[in-house]
Amino acid sequence: MNVEFENFEQLLQTAKSLPAVPIAVIDADEQHVLEGACKAAEAGYIEPVLIGDEEVIRNLLAAITCAKKFRIIHAPGEDAMAEKGVELVENSEVEALMKGHIHTDEFLHPILAHHMQGKKRISHVFLTDLKTYPKLLYITDAAININPDLNAKQAIAQNAIDMARILGVDLPKVAALSAVEVINPAIPSTIDAACLAKMSQRGQITGGIVDGPLAFDNAISAESAGIKGIKSPVSGDVDILVVPDLVSGNILGKDLEYLAGGRLAGFVMGTKVPIVLTSRADPVEARVISCAVAALMISRMSSKNG
Repeated sequence: MNVEFENFEQLLQTAKSLPAVPIAVIDADEQHVLEGACKAAEAGYIEPVLIGDEEVIRNLLAAITCAKKFRIIHAPGEDAMAEKGVELVENSEVEALMKGHIHTDEFLHPILAHHMQGKKRISHVFLTDLKTYPKLLYITDAAININPDLNAKQAIAQNAIDMARILGVDLPKVAALSAVEVINPAIPSTIDAACLAKMSQRGQITGGIVDGPLAFDNAISAESAGIKGIKSPVSGDVDILVVPDLVSGNILGKDLEYLAGGRLAGFVMGTKVPIVLTSRADPVEARVISCAVAALMISRMSSKNG
């Protein structure tokens, strides 16, 4: 298990030693969003620029008694908020974006329109800390690509591998999930999963080991795989779960959060700058952890590029 971080506590400790990252918070007109931004700033992870209705933001900041003073940009509508965030990135005033209370589609629209995705397809990754699993687990894609085809899944897997490597996983192990571990033409996701495994072997997906199709139990549990006679290089030690579609990924991530006590951080990959994307209902802690991860990623990407 060659990983740098087994849990969020280890990751947060490393992030505390890094410079705070200037980040635009899109639609900061909500208490949980501001509490998350405030706590992440107080911990030294970020320097937030708050975008939204200025009067609402100031009233909420006073109510939560945030000790930090922030730059606030008045933008009364979701379109204007998102456009302003992109503008700040393009002017090098911030190094990352964070979704606040805005809907995901409104948040992402200007990012795609302004070609901030670069040459890659964008995808979402849940980074998950579970007491029942010995290391951080990546789940993708649960928020952006609704019903991805094989080419999209290739990009989704590659984005997650790239993220895991930035965060200290030497050789990420990827399970391409389906309902069963055998190829069944009646279940198209089994075919896609098998193709992803072969693409990894042939160098079309790089930096990790991909195997599939695997059912969730066979991916997570080496014992389960052994009982079923499955010989897989990733079973029981998987880092990344590539789900068949957005619905299954969204359900899986929220099941782990609400029923298994998992802690989740959320990100958009494939963009020119890191983007924090959590659910509007996520707790303050999820926003703080996501900010810390963004700061760590920016630091390491800057060092690599420098």
